[in-house]
Amino acid sequence: MQQKKLAVAIAAAYGIALAFAPAAQAQNAAALAVTAADMPADSAEAAASADVSQVIASVTVSTRRRNETSQSVPTTMSVLDDKSLENNRVYRVQDLQQLLPSTTVNFVHARQLSFAVRGLGNNTASDGLEGSVGLYLDNVYLARPGMAAFDALDVQQLELLRGPQGTLFGKNTTAGVLNITTKQPTFRSENSASLSVGQDNYVQGKASISGAFSDTLAGRLSVYKTHEGGYISNVYNNSKVQGGDRDGVRAQLLFEPDAKLNVRVIADYNEEDSNNGTMVFYSAGPSGKWLAQAAAVGGHPITDPSRYSVNLDSGSHVSVHQGGLSAEANYKLDNDYKLTAISAFRFWNFTPRNDDGLDVPVTLNVGALARHRQFTQELRLATPQGGAVESVLGAYYYYQNLDNTNFTYNGPLADKFNATPAGAWSNLTSLADGHLRVNSYALFGQSIWHIDPQWDLTGGLRATYEDKRAYEVRYAPTGGAVVTGAALASRNARYGAFDSGDVRLNNLSPSALLTLASKIDTDVLGFASLSHGEKSGGINLTVPGAAGVSSLKVGNEKANNVELGIKSNLWERRAQINASVFANVVRGYQNNAYDPVSASSYLTNAGDVRSRGAELETSFVVARGLTLGANGAFNDVKYLKYTNAPCPPEIAATSCNLSGRAALVNAPRWTGSLNAQYVHAVAEQVEGYFNANYAYRSEVFGTLDASQYSKIPAYSLTNLSAGARFKAGGARWDVSLWAKNAFDKQYYTSMWNSSFGAYNAIIGTPRTLGLTARADF
Repeated sequence: MQQKKLAVAIAAAYGIALAFAPAAQAQNAAALAVTAADMPADSAEAAASADVSQVIASVTVSTRRRNETSQSVPTTMSVLDDKSLENNRVYRVQDLQQLLPSTTVNFVHARQLSFAVRGLGNNTASDGLEGSVGLYLDNVYLARPGMAAFDALDVQQLELLRGPQGTLFGKNTTAGVLNITTKQPTFRSENSASLSVGQDNYVQGKASISGAFSDTLAGRLSVYKTHEGGYISNVYNNSKVQGGDRDGVRAQLLFEPDAKLNVRVIADYNEEDSNNGTMVFYSAGPSGKWLAQAAAVGGHPITDPSRYSVNLDSGSHVSVHQGGLSAEANYKLDNDYKLTAISAFRFWNFTPRNDDGLDVPVTLNVGALARHRQFTQELRLATPQGGAVESVLGAYYYYQNLDNTNFTYNGPLADKFNATPAGAWSNLTSLADGHLRVNSYALFGQSIWHIDPQWDLTGGLRATYEDKRAYEVRYAPTGGAVVTGAALASRNARYGAFDSGDVRLNNLSPSALLTLASKIDTDVLGFASLSHGEKSGGINLTVPGAAGVSSLKVGNEKANNVELGIKSNLWERRAQINASVFANVVRGYQNNAYDPVSASSYLTNAGDVRSRGAELETSFVVARGLTLGANGAFNDVKYLKYTNAPCPPEIAATSCNLSGRAALVNAPRWTGSLNAQYVHAVAEQVEGYFNANYAYRSEVFGTLDASQYSKIPAYSLTNLSAGARFKAGGARWDVSLWAKNAFDKQYYTSMWNSSFGAYNAIIGTPRTLGLTARADF
């Protein structure tokens, strides 16, 4: 019977059978029932008499490696469940910034993807080290941000922790953690299938089946397939770009022989075949030289971004293959100590093709492919809960092996466009291979001292030692004409052979936490926190340009954070108000710089940065079935000291001083969102609902040079959905209509330096209307 259900579910996911899909319930603070057992004694009686649709749900998290409600954890965090993601049609990580406060996702394609929290962390396309925001999938660290660039599949919950989080999570992070948890296998039958269709030939199918093989063994299988036709027109060949195909599968086993032991094994695979990464022309900079050079070679670029059009003879292409295998075992000892072991292997293969932005053969293909392998092993021991002191101790090992190839294939017009001597660059092929091996070891511990029923003191410490070894080799260029003199000098300056030899980096990176929390009232928690996060340095896997060989090594990034916060459930749990103020000083901030000589980016310690501000998250049950929420954040982010920054094209100098300027990449000063959910019974066993979300982001700089020509304007987006839930044919059905970017706002998410001081940009998705249908059976 299970096999028959599996076949039906998979068929539905791929559009062979119709299914009807979920709509949304409430965002993190949805108006769901909370049982009296979940509440303190003095609140239980009130809750018992309250309508179950008029209280705010408690959310269980395990961020301190124990199951507890999010409102009882003295850490600034936001939580999104699967219904929240469906409400807003958020199924890819780059859209999370519309829902999460103080969060920016800088996305071009899977390799050029980064997460920033409170303005910190936008260091994209850096194969030589990890991001400032740690990404975790079912307790497994994802070393490359692009490893999270797949569609949300069977997600149970997302947790965003802001500020340094090194003491308990697998890798030391200085800006925050995004923790993704997927649904586990169930011993009862739990199956679903959904189908979504929308404008621009959008089609997505999902299916999941879960159930027991025996009294001790359960399994879960989930699949998805997504097609996006693209929303940008390529007038060169009358095709659509910035779309493509993604699909994946996730299989799990859960073994629970008794109350003491459970083992969860997960295998997953995802792939992408798309033309994501297609940029539109944004600005020619102060000189306009890029346009002049394009005209000189007979190019006809589309210079009006509002047309959602490009004119590319080659076009962009992205191929991604990734997956992994993990096993988590939890064993409760006789003395109620809990031992946890997590072993995981993951791989990520990325192959791009990038265009020069023109319809003539200047650069035929340029980019960097990457082959990443990692293994992680974590061991934790947790003391029994309920004692005066509760502790978690552990050890962590991380191994990485990464190879990349930087490539350039020039066409016959390369010299004329770049104004280089005849024969210097035209028809030339350049290849460079990089290799990185990392061994990382850590010991960590965190304890909670329950001083009395009102006060708790939490202290944590992690020591991380990393040994990194790398090399970078660029081979002599091939093809092109035989040249001498100025042409040969120009060729060697840009594409000459290079061998870094063996480059090694060893460092110790400590992280620490001290938090004092007070239960001001039964449903009010206040806390003050001091934390130190120190992320290890890295090695650039690029050939050094003007910055020289010294730019290959990047030093540690060190963050010192102070935070005050309050979490509250008010008015008999019909209101939730959380607020925090913070100040974080980062020394040796790791970010990208642009080298005009090699026309490439490299990672550097971009001076010292200060991030400070305030955050507010609220939710209110204002009437039966109606929940309103408002989130907002003010982030004052600036360089305290950055005296050797790259200069924007409007300044004729080799280096500039950005000290004291709020010039960090993609760091909005203001972010906020408003959301509303309404549920109403329209007939017997039929429930209608409506969801709305409005998100705003203020103006930001799009590139590290802080050019006035690379500013991304402020924008706001509105997502809407409405639908009905009902039972029929032995299944629970859900059908919804939705609109993403309902008011069709033109906006940009990322910026990229181009040659001659010009800029290209990723333009956001225009208004998209669609239908989602789901069946649970």
